[in-house]
Amino acid sequence: MTVKGSFRRVPPLDPPPGPDKPASPTYCPQECWDSKHAGRHARLLQSWQSSPVTVEAREEERGCCQVYCALTLSARKHIVVTDMKGTVGDKVPADIRICSIKSTTLRVDQSILTGESVSVIKHTDPVPDPRAVNQDKKNMLFSGTNIAAGKAVGVVVATGVNTEIGKIRDEMASTEQERTPLQQKLDEFGEQLSKVISLICIAVWIINIGHFNDPVHGGSWIRGAIYYFKIAVALAVAAIPEGLPAVITTCLALGTRRMAKKNAIVRSLPSVETLGCTSVICSDKTGTLTTNQMSVCRMFILDKTEGDSCSLTEFTISGSTYAPEGEVYLDNRPVKCSGYDGLVEMATICALCNDSSLDFNESKGVYEKVGEATETALTCLVEKMNVFDTDVRSLSRIERANACNLVIKQLMKKEFTLEFSRDRKSMSVYCTPSKGKSTTSKMFVKGAPEGVIDRCSYVRVGASRMPMSQGIKSKIMSVIRDYGTGRDTLRCLALATRDNPLRKDEMVLSDTARFADYESDMTFVGCVGMLDPPRTEVAASIKLCRQAGIRVIMITGDNKGTAVAICRRIGIFSEDDDVQRMAFTGREFDDLSPHLQREAVMTARCFARVEPSHKSKIVEFLQDFDEITAMTGDGVNDAPALKKAEIGIAMGSGTAVAKTASEMVLADDNFATIVAAVEEGRAIYNNMKQFIRYLISSNVGEVVCIFLTAALGFPEALIPVQLLWVNLVTDGLPATALGFNPPDLDIMNKQPRNAKEPLISGWLFFRYLAIGCYVGAATVGAAAWWFTVADDGPQITLYQLSHFLQCSPDSPDFHDLECHVFESPYPMTMALSVLVTIEMCNALNSLSENQSLLRMPPWENVWLLGAICLSMSLHFLILYVEPLPVIFQITPLSVAQWLMVLKISMPVILLDELLKFVARNYLEPGKDLAAGVQQESWSVSACIQGISWSFIALCLPLVVWLYSTDTNTSRSLGSS
Repeated sequence: MTVKGSFRRVPPLDPPPGPDKPASPTYCPQECWDSKHAGRHARLLQSWQSSPVTVEAREEERGCCQVYCALTLSARKHIVVTDMKGTVGDKVPADIRICSIKSTTLRVDQSILTGESVSVIKHTDPVPDPRAVNQDKKNMLFSGTNIAAGKAVGVVVATGVNTEIGKIRDEMASTEQERTPLQQKLDEFGEQLSKVISLICIAVWIINIGHFNDPVHGGSWIRGAIYYFKIAVALAVAAIPEGLPAVITTCLALGTRRMAKKNAIVRSLPSVETLGCTSVICSDKTGTLTTNQMSVCRMFILDKTEGDSCSLTEFTISGSTYAPEGEVYLDNRPVKCSGYDGLVEMATICALCNDSSLDFNESKGVYEKVGEATETALTCLVEKMNVFDTDVRSLSRIERANACNLVIKQLMKKEFTLEFSRDRKSMSVYCTPSKGKSTTSKMFVKGAPEGVIDRCSYVRVGASRMPMSQGIKSKIMSVIRDYGTGRDTLRCLALATRDNPLRKDEMVLSDTARFADYESDMTFVGCVGMLDPPRTEVAASIKLCRQAGIRVIMITGDNKGTAVAICRRIGIFSEDDDVQRMAFTGREFDDLSPHLQREAVMTARCFARVEPSHKSKIVEFLQDFDEITAMTGDGVNDAPALKKAEIGIAMGSGTAVAKTASEMVLADDNFATIVAAVEEGRAIYNNMKQFIRYLISSNVGEVVCIFLTAALGFPEALIPVQLLWVNLVTDGLPATALGFNPPDLDIMNKQPRNAKEPLISGWLFFRYLAIGCYVGAATVGAAAWWFTVADDGPQITLYQLSHFLQCSPDSPDFHDLECHVFESPYPMTMALSVLVTIEMCNALNSLSENQSLLRMPPWENVWLLGAICLSMSLHFLILYVEPLPVIFQITPLSVAQWLMVLKISMPVILLDELLKFVARNYLEPGKDLAAGVQQESWSVSACIQGISWSFIALCLPLVVWLYSTDTNTSRSLGSS
């Protein structure tokens, strides 16, 4: 944007004009100032604003002329902008109070600040309301917004942090980022785990104080204390899931990858899980719930007139984007528009009274607007109508974009345009025929219905022109009111012509006050109703949110009527809902008491005409009710609320400020993507619970193993290096693969989980404990089996095993027994092999929290099968590849020993199946009376429904063969 201005010597300063005050003439320029200082000021201003700005400036404070950076201007300092020329896309460098408009109209796109879907027409009149929101300050230009058309003169009243955008920056800086529910739970879990581990380690050390002086320690109490301290350290190593942080990070990273494929780009890993407990989605309207592509959906022409009465022919138009694809329907049947003279003339007006066009973006593969959204909707309507039956089937998509419009523009030549103005609320073009002998010129007009129809004397009926009576006018306005206030709340444009306008040389184009006279005695042709249509997939996503217990709130800067209409179309409101207590404007919300505001936030589903402060306040109230809020936004005005919400979701087409403040970016700006991301977040949390369950139950087993060996006085079954290997390598791979578990089919039919729900509930803790106790007992039992039963073992008694520290050549209890047998690597290898194998079985149990393996076989997650194979391969590596067995103090096992390992490990699957059955049928939340009735009427067919018979056919023979093989199991049970 190019802004030329000057600081001038002025009388003692009054406060600069605001939106509620008329611009004072004392702010007009009077004398020039030093260009050198002005250039320095310009460079400073340019460094703040990305658009090029040229400023000659001077300022005065208390009668002393000084030059300051625009960023530090106080309320008593101001800049007078003497010439501001804007073209499409130019940026406003500061907050400016408009003094005068030097063009027919001044349009500004301020969606970046206010969220309005269409450009705003500005004026110079004072705004008397001191509480007016930014959308209603029509005499202000805001920093960072774009000039759509026109030029004006104004006074800069705020720069830098004092602008409306600057205030947003301050609000963002004051917002503290809260930890996500996952971070809070993991911190709590870590603290609890640390306390429990510390107590167990101290208990193990204290329990063995009596053994500090055993002969194996050489009678030294200190050496005994150090020995059992090492055992306590091994216990701590066993209890701490070292691989958990890496596995959680990997699972979240995999989740972000899956979300990216669904056009949801995650910027913060912990937010992936937070999506799973989202209970409220606060969504912007424009571009998220809607396409942000204005589309004509209804129109009418006159069919016939009789005196004061008339009949109309109403059409509907399909298509919700800028793509020139859609049909025109009459009574739900497609029609050819070339058969209606009124539609041909309407298409002519739409094509010629228009400065916009369609463009096919080859890189994105979509049609985009070039110009105003409203005019682009008319351009797209002409393509759908195809009133001259142009053959468009063989055209490329680039040629197809404006094919029908070009046909019409070849017939008429546009001579000049009478721009839109606020007083007459219309614009028109003066056209002459391009071919033929006819020299008759025409004016084509479009504008607000109330402004256009008041200047119409005739109506078009077919190819004829009929007088417009008061009755006909009332009928037309009644239909237009229905369009504008009904279910759709359409934005209506009236289309008209002046068949015999003045000649060009009789018009004074520099005098805008005469434009209304030139656009008089017109013929009304028809009316079109358009809206920013909802995305086709949004209604189904809203329904899915309702099933999932997620409340959707629309928060928009648009008008309340438009917002409510969209809410009804997409299902946020039903047709019967009373919106009085469910939809509020920003002003209405401010007028409520704090108590009523809190109630309104919990009941409302639509907020319109809101400012950034309203969004932040809504988020704060929702957080007070322990709601997990996902907030969407694309503009700078949305940034504070995006940062404050648990999940800030920016649009891919939005500003860089909004993306920086958010946790997630929607590449396609689609609300349905948010719902898909929530579903993915729930699945990730379920998978996360499964691998945490897997890791913790395995670690509990290791703790139980070490605790039992210490309490029973057995030799060490596992040493710290083995525990680290299991925790970091062997367990880590299956735990990571559990992140690929398929989601439950009913995952979006459940209420959002409570963010304060503990990571480990009482029942889950019992399951961890039960599985862990079996893992620990099986691991110790495997080592004891080699000592007491194995053919290649010493076959000692349990008493000798539990008092091995008293072993000496002189002890009568250990006669004919070599004490070095207690240092054999075989029992430790058996224990480690059982631990690894049983944890692989436990990984299969973790395919689903409550679903049986019979219904969800292992190949539902092929990644898990691959991880189990790789983990077992790594275990074989340290068993059979030198010098790894020496490092880990283990030795290769025989086939008989491996069969015993499998026999000890397999029952963990049966134990967990039993616990799943209890949870499924007696403890699973959400069981209602109907479900109970169904359970009472069990049948054989119901029990076997969904069972994977291929899994049974594969596993049953293997299990029977395994347990029928003799591996001294009977002797083991007898000796125990």
